[in-house]
Amino acid sequence: MTADELPFNNSFAELPPAFYTRLMPTPLPSPYFIAASTPAAALVGLDPQALAQEDFVTVFTGNKVAVRSQPLSAVYSGHQFGVWAGQLGDGRAIVLGDLPTANGPMELQLKGAGLTPYSRMGDGRAVLRSSIREFLCSEAMAALGIPTTRALMLTGSHQRVMRETVETAAVVTRMAPTFVRFGSFEHWLYRGKQAQRGGDELKILADYVIKNWYPEFLGSANPYKELLAEVTRRTAHMIAHWQAVGFMHGVMNTDNMSILGLTLDYGPFGFMEAFDANHICNHTDQGGRYSYANQVPVGHWNCYALGNALLPLIGTPEDTEEALDAYRPAFGAKLDELLHAKLGLFDARDGDSALFDDMFKLLQANHADFTLFFRRLGDLQLDGGVEQDAPLRDLFIDREAFDAWAGQYRARLRLEHSQDALRRTAMHRSNPKYVLRNYLAQTAIEQAQNGDFGGVHKLLAVLERPFDEQPENESYAALPPDWAAHLEVSCSS
Repeated sequence: MTADELPFNNSFAELPPAFYTRLMPTPLPSPYFIAASTPAAALVGLDPQALAQEDFVTVFTGNKVAVRSQPLSAVYSGHQFGVWAGQLGDGRAIVLGDLPTANGPMELQLKGAGLTPYSRMGDGRAVLRSSIREFLCSEAMAALGIPTTRALMLTGSHQRVMRETVETAAVVTRMAPTFVRFGSFEHWLYRGKQAQRGGDELKILADYVIKNWYPEFLGSANPYKELLAEVTRRTAHMIAHWQAVGFMHGVMNTDNMSILGLTLDYGPFGFMEAFDANHICNHTDQGGRYSYANQVPVGHWNCYALGNALLPLIGTPEDTEEALDAYRPAFGAKLDELLHAKLGLFDARDGDSALFDDMFKLLQANHADFTLFFRRLGDLQLDGGVEQDAPLRDLFIDREAFDAWAGQYRARLRLEHSQDALRRTAMHRSNPKYVLRNYLAQTAIEQAQNGDFGGVHKLLAVLERPFDEQPENESYAALPPDWAAHLEVSCSS
């Protein structure tokens, strides 16, 4: 199949014109291939090797439009850092259309494809640095089993783009069943209020989402209430997954929240290293709104913003509130399930919450490395002692405090007659050895900026198998070097 033969459709283009602007991507000079994801390509039936060919590079940079593509950029609004920001939209993203898959259509979108009517003061471009981060993290999160948008491929150009410094341009082809956001609904609520008229577009959009992704609600007495409740549950589950792996999004604005409960828009994200529940991964977030600990309540706040947008369709504040009540139990149950798996506990017992709480207090007091702690915990032996515990124990300054908690943990394991080998296997399937630490991304970025994309390819291959031992790649699981403490990511990342 050539790029021109891609069987694009575009269900979003069937909505009224008020929902989007049809436009063509802006070409980049001399685009070149950087990388493609084999698992993502498989989802849409494409050969990852073929993606490196010129015709695919041309189409997936935006220099040519495939015959059946219907490019457009969507309008939406949103709350940014808790403040209503008004109209936003795809300021540097252009939808090409959707491709058929075994699990339904998958929408393909070029991020960094040029100016759109929603670019505001932006230039419509993405830079190599941020594009590498989004490409790698999208696929790393998928390999971790966390709901996420996907990244098909990455292309670049030597065209200069100004951020804090002069950088070069890049385009990420990203994929999701839909890129409709919480802010897509907020947009029509506020537009309707301003125009002092009914929310026809709000209903059209909700019906479109329900028909295509929540058809089980079509016969419901109140499908909009069911939609809100299910999106709330999915969002709670997604954030529980984030917390369990130490992922921090960095910009949980309502325009960055997926109506499908997918991790959406990778900017100033980070994976927890030295544990600090108040850690802020986004240098722009001076107030700490999107700190690790705050992700849980902010996720709930964002669901309330969606509920407010859907209220005219749901009908009553009581029904809306009832749908939103799904958040806390859904989050708690999912996180409890994930923590039991991370600690190799095969059943739930009284006192487990206290064990988990004491563990997080221990991690906080010692700022132990989050990923290494859980991975090495899988190697703990039921009858082991100080010597056998050394690799894990040495992550803690207060080793006596660790010994005390380890005693609690071993006592709990004995209650269910835990077996070391079985537990280790199970825990290593739940606790990754490899995550996209900022210093690993930065090293690959600096190599790429000098024309060497080998680091991107290598890191992608490692992150596609995060739970495997990969002894040949042991260095990718190491504690961050001292210089990594000075790395900062911001909203321009």
